[in-house]
Amino acid sequence: MIRRLAVLLAAGLTLAACGAKVSSATALRDWVTQSGYHDTSRALATDARHAVRALENPSMGPKGLHLVCGVLLYDTESANASLPTPDQQSTSLLSRAYTDLGAGAHQCYDAGFSRARRAAAVGSIRNGGAALAEATARLAAAS
Repeated sequence: MIRRLAVLLAAGLTLAACGAKVSSATALRDWVTQSGYHDTSRALATDARHAVRALENPSMGPKGLHLVCGVLLYDTESANASLPTPDQQSTSLLSRAYTDLGAGAHQCYDAGFSRARRAAAVGSIRNGGAALAEATARLAAAS
């Protein structure tokens, strides 16, 4: 009888431990690690710089833009797949960043030699980069 009680008590303690709360900071740090956020954000920043450089180069033709902007779009969509984060504010900031970067990549892809379209793409990409920097600061502060 005592053995059964001991087994039941051990099982109960094990189950109780499974329901232990994890702090929001710990959950966010875990998300950053599991999502590979730091590598992803560095890749997106590099992709964005390459896209802006290409868009600001008047001799860069549509084929070159397609390549550079296709890479930005692919990496942006991959990063977006890791959302949501455990923190609503971080999720909102990252969602805005990825939306702007994705829009900029699409605009870049369609810009051709049009100065106005290229300028619009650069604006979207820069907005996305700024939101990404803000999200990175939020993630650092909240975790």
